[in-house]
Amino acid sequence: MSSSQPAILPISNQQVDVPATTPAFRAFINNITENVRSGLSSRRPWSELVDRSAFSKPDSITDAAGRIRKNYSYFRVNYITVVAAVLGFSLLTNPFSLITLVGLLAAWLFLYLFRPSDPPLVILGRTFSERETLGLLIVSSIVVIFLTSVGSVLISALLLGTALVSAHGAFRTPEDLFLDEQEPGASTGFLSFLSGAASNAAASAAPAVAARV
Repeated sequence: MSSSQPAILPISNQQVDVPATTPAFRAFINNITENVRSGLSSRRPWSELVDRSAFSKPDSITDAAGRIRKNYSYFRVNYITVVAAVLGFSLLTNPFSLITLVGLLAAWLFLYLFRPSDPPLVILGRTFSERETLGLLIVSSIVVIFLTSVGSVLISALLLGTALVSAHGAFRTPEDLFLDEQEPGASTGFLSFLSGAASNAAASAAPAVAARV
């Protein structure tokens, strides 16, 4: 009488291929993180921004415009942070807009920029070419931005943030700021994050896009 042996399950040594675009996406995230960190490191102390003794009514519209220009040159990073905070708060208080915007961004990243051209995109059994995918993303972006509440939330937040920054710049006297040392470097600072992040994103996405040409 032979004893029953447990069934031996076959073990496969197949390896899961990691998409070739994963390093590019990781580099994209790292570049943005480094640029944000570098930009925030050059911000001015918030105590200078809210120093109540430095506020006064401008003498004229010309004086207010001059103050805004000088204060923006000095508090550039702080101002952009304020606008970003207003934008973030507006999106957090509108979950639908936040989820929709994040979904749209994820669609661009994973369906076009960082998705390999082979195999083609298949959704619900239908195969989409690269041109069809790009056209679908463009149409989706137009619908999301202009035909839903996302566009109004973004525009309202940007207008509110700009109004707060302009009001602060108009009433904050810049006489105590070292503008002579700061104005030559007006093109540097946090704004370099925007151009740097854009160029890094283009460089990271270049291999994936080039494969489609």
